[in-house]
Amino acid sequence: MKLKILGAAGTVTGSSYVLSSQSGQSILIDLGMFQGTSETELLNYQPFDYDCRRLSAALLTHAHLDHCGRLPILLSNGFAGEIWMTPATMELVELSLFDSAKIAKFDRKKALYDKKLVEKTLERIRIVQYHKPISIGDFKITYYDAGHLLGSASIVIEDTQNTSDIRSIVFSGDIGNYPEDLLKATEFIESADAAVMESTYGDRLHPQLDPADALQVEINNVESSGSALLIPAFALEKTQELLHLIMHLKKEGKVSNKTPVYLDSPMAQKATVIHSRHPELFNDHLQAECNIGNPFDFPELRVVMSPQESQAIHEEPGAKVILAGGGMMAGGRILSHAAYYLSDERNRIFFIGYQGEETLGRSILEGATRVVIDKKSVQVKATVSSTQAMSSHADQQQLLDWLKAIKQVKKVFITHGDNGPRAALAARISKELGITDVVLPIHNEEISF
Repeated sequence: MKLKILGAAGTVTGSSYVLSSQSGQSILIDLGMFQGTSETELLNYQPFDYDCRRLSAALLTHAHLDHCGRLPILLSNGFAGEIWMTPATMELVELSLFDSAKIAKFDRKKALYDKKLVEKTLERIRIVQYHKPISIGDFKITYYDAGHLLGSASIVIEDTQNTSDIRSIVFSGDIGNYPEDLLKATEFIESADAAVMESTYGDRLHPQLDPADALQVEINNVESSGSALLIPAFALEKTQELLHLIMHLKKEGKVSNKTPVYLDSPMAQKATVIHSRHPELFNDHLQAECNIGNPFDFPELRVVMSPQESQAIHEEPGAKVILAGGGMMAGGRILSHAAYYLSDERNRIFFIGYQGEETLGRSILEGATRVVIDKKSVQVKATVSSTQAMSSHADQQQLLDWLKAIKQVKKVFITHGDNGPRAALAARISKELGITDVVLPIHNEEISF
């Protein structure tokens, strides 16, 4: 087989791979958007280094933009096949790609595709269920629940015509931080000859903290001072987890039922509806809660629809919690709230996820005392805090446990991580699992095995 690395080689975004069988048939796994620094984002506009007309099909692991965000360019490059994904992923991909095209409409420099091309891309989608193999040419393909995002998958691909020692390979996708608050735990893979695995947190362990405790502290603080708590919200999964945690905090009397919580993200609202349609993907605890009521609803949850309603929040007196898109403050309604609230020392901002380099979120988290929002200078006096306890990625030990469970692995490709975490994970794999053939591929490298 041959593996061509088309993204996420030394970065945590842009995931994309082409796997070719012994007979020369090829299949694409993911086509994600490069995100982060301005230099990294330039890779989105480089010519795609593969002839898409040769692809038999495309497989998608999940609906985060760094895995699906460039799918429409397949059609622009002559792709004529089908795109396979789970049912929940299909719904979230539609939401993500239309949102991406909408944003691009207002920034022509970043317009990789438009709404019409998204519509044509969606017509190519085909559904695959977990544990039910499909055959595409020489390939036998099986999806397993990765526990990272609703509908996310690790994919085992077998070259059925291959006679070499390595004839099956698992693509991890993004491995979940199991056990997870909403979803079923990450499924372990029984066997594969090789693995392409992510390494986002390949050099560290997550803190053993209860995210509900950290969230309670933040809300109690603004309740005491009558001020505002801003939470930059990732629309997919993290917003739903926040809503679920707040529901419990209110139900248990740990925060006041009278404290309003504004959900100010149209995309997150739609994603929450999609989550509610797929209780079969929830863990047992959440499924039981669904039988009683809506696990994402609680007293004084106020869903904000229009931009005018968003601005009207500023006129509301007293304590309040504002969950607003987007998660790294690179855009979205969180910006107007930040411009209004950050200069008041009574207010707070709480980061719950990774903040990319060169983002406003990273600047604030690293202690900037003044930032520029919509070309205006804003002083940062609000209390800034964060937690890593809500990460949706496996940490180093969880990654090792996932790989250790796979029998007969002979070769490992470590991707989807910065070079430091990749190297740290590689060292532990060799030392503790005894796998000596560990590769840290580079961008556009093609490897035969």
